[in-house]
Amino acid sequence: MDITTTYMGMQLRSPFVPSSSPLTQEIDNIKRMEDAGAGAVVMHSLFEEQLSMESYELHHHLTYGTESFAESLTYFPELDRFRIGPEEYLELIQKAKESVHIPIIASLNGSSLGGWIGYARLLEQAGVSALELNTYYVQTDTELTAAEIEQSYVNMVHTVKSSVNVPVAVKLSPYFTNMANMAKRLALAGADALVLFNRFYQPDINLETLEVEPNVLLSTPQDIRLSLRWIAILYDRINADLAATSGIHNAHDVLKMLMAGANITMLCSVLLRQGINHIRCIEEEMRQWMEKHEYASVRQLQGSMSQKHCPNPSAFERAQYMKALRTYKPEWGRIYEPSYYHG
Repeated sequence: MDITTTYMGMQLRSPFVPSSSPLTQEIDNIKRMEDAGAGAVVMHSLFEEQLSMESYELHHHLTYGTESFAESLTYFPELDRFRIGPEEYLELIQKAKESVHIPIIASLNGSSLGGWIGYARLLEQAGVSALELNTYYVQTDTELTAAEIEQSYVNMVHTVKSSVNVPVAVKLSPYFTNMANMAKRLALAGADALVLFNRFYQPDINLETLEVEPNVLLSTPQDIRLSLRWIAILYDRINADLAATSGIHNAHDVLKMLMAGANITMLCSVLLRQGINHIRCIEEEMRQWMEKHEYASVRQLQGSMSQKHCPNPSAFERAQYMKALRTYKPEWGRIYEPSYYHG
């Protein structure tokens, strides 16, 4: 049974790819991922804003008060003696490349066009097999139009792709008016793959401290539905590979995503909950299902239930929404018709 797949021109031993998470900050974890059957690994994200803030804070603390005591300047070490920037991340990339044989994909989140380009080049020089551009934006400018935002994405992808020679994937949010058009434009701009979708961690309010706090909620298997729909719609309609992420917890989730048209399936929350060795369980369950249903390869699965190939293409569009409302049956038994819905 052949469970290999291709992703951005790379031949992977399996479609299981641990995605960006705290787990990929340790070399030993990356080795365990390879041993457990991962096809590739996406490193934790390098955030441009974090590097800029660390540089600013270090400069502030080293120079604070020197305007009052000029003679004390000679006691302060030179800034270039401190490691400001992505050096630790680049070293981790290099060590990971030396420690495993599977592709290492770097995750980059820039905040300026210069940052995207500069760090992308540094990561390429460090030896990454590919780049994943983690486009985590929360736009709050009331004067910025949707067209301007979309064009900034396209420009960023085109510029980064023109600046490096490694494959480039774009990890997107689902918040576009026309996702199909946006996916096509990004592919035309040079994206080798789209990762669907980014999980935005929403803030919460602490009622005791009256502070806004981060609130990380791990995914559940129900979270696959959105990416499943769009991968099925986009399969074979754009010139880019498709990576499924969010909500993939077991072999059935993997199989569904592959059938929808994904090249790879990314694992995060399930590994945080169950441990890295859970990759072995997912692979074994997938092999058993494929043998039972007489599938000889992952390639045979891919796209078989996409919108292009499934018996009812409209099931991925509005018709399925209406059917879901019409046939919903609550636990106490009554079948709801659309006329019963008032909100």
